[in-house]
Amino acid sequence: MSKEILKDGLLNFGINPDDKMLNDFKIYREILVDWNQKMNLTGIEEEKEVYVKHFLDSVSAIKNNYIKDNMSLIDVGTGAGFPGLPLKIALKSLNVTLLDSLNKRINFLQEVCKNINIFDVDFIHGRAEDFGKDENYREKFDIATARAVAGLPVLMEFCIPFVKVGGYFICLKGPNANLELEESKNAMEILGVEFIEKIDVKLPEYDLNHNILVFKKIKSTPEKYPRKAGKPSKMPIK
Repeated sequence: MSKEILKDGLLNFGINPDDKMLNDFKIYREILVDWNQKMNLTGIEEEKEVYVKHFLDSVSAIKNNYIKDNMSLIDVGTGAGFPGLPLKIALKSLNVTLLDSLNKRINFLQEVCKNINIFDVDFIHGRAEDFGKDENYREKFDIATARAVAGLPVLMEFCIPFVKVGGYFICLKGPNANLELEESKNAMEILGVEFIEKIDVKLPEYDLNHNILVFKKIKSTPEKYPRKAGKPSKMPIK
């Protein structure tokens, strides 16, 4: 039953899943539930809920074709891998980098990738504030994604420095997206992006409405951003 919901949901987003892909998602959930006993990765474990609220919600970021095969994508503050790892499972030739400040979460993600035979994901244990300044990563990605790790002005400062000019910052948000957009006008201007569109996502089985906010990078981010660790969260660009 859950498998069918996952399969139909993926088809709905334009992904044609084979048995291996569906099995990869199954293994991902099993490892998630297993590791969740010893560390806090998610508040939900039930199969159907994980499939819809984590996996399909993550893959929904491909709506309207900003994220395509062979692009480079960094998922900032990836946590249990959302949305970056489900996107990688769905789009095999996407070049994915997963960044998280907690090493235990990186270990978990490496374990998932090993078990589903994905060997071309890059893992970064560290903070966005540090790696956003690193010339090996700064303005090197077609796409930066983030899912509900902070308020939008803070997220922008974490993510936009990674995006090359002409690339996109794609942010998965809940029902307060419009309000957060209002609060982010100044951050957009300073960090060098323009707002492209808000995409409404309807997920199956649950009365959940999520939004995807899409921003295009139109000029280089000034060197002073991101500011030192802790500063963006304490004093968001307003």
